[in-house]
Amino acid sequence: MSGADGFRLGSWLSGPESERPVDESSYPGKALGLPETGSRSLARMGRRTVALLVDWLIGYGLAGLAMAFGLLSVSTLSTAVLVVWLVLGIVSLSLFGFTPGQLALGLMVVPLDDAPRVGVIRAVVRGVLVALAVPALLTDADGRGLQDRLTNTAVLRR
Repeated sequence: MSGADGFRLGSWLSGPESERPVDESSYPGKALGLPETGSRSLARMGRRTVALLVDWLIGYGLAGLAMAFGLLSVSTLSTAVLVVWLVLGIVSLSLFGFTPGQLALGLMVVPLDDAPRVGVIRAVVRGVLVALAVPALLTDADGRGLQDRLTNTAVLRR
């Protein structure tokens, strides 16, 4: 069962999965015109999660350095990590199309419209929504989070 915007709304009320028709030729990204595997195919959740963790660790490292030099107090460390992570993500996505964590895992964020790059506005919206966590957990049939649906982007393998 899908909502008007393509999100799965299935629950225990929908009945067992086996009762639903299965389209064997379908795969994540097919409706977007993307290949099933290889370069430019949709990135899976595991890879995306590890890339996010790498970015968070970089944020912790940079905020820790600032704290070591006396620029931050312990009480402001968690806020500083979030700000560093958000700024790092916005700058790197808008300039290069990937964050450092995504680079390390061979991923990139691309607009699904005719835009040449993700751009600052989309990077800000994506970053704020990922920071909220819940939108990233609400995925559509292609595995794209709400932040990707709202900004018309996709995380692909490079």
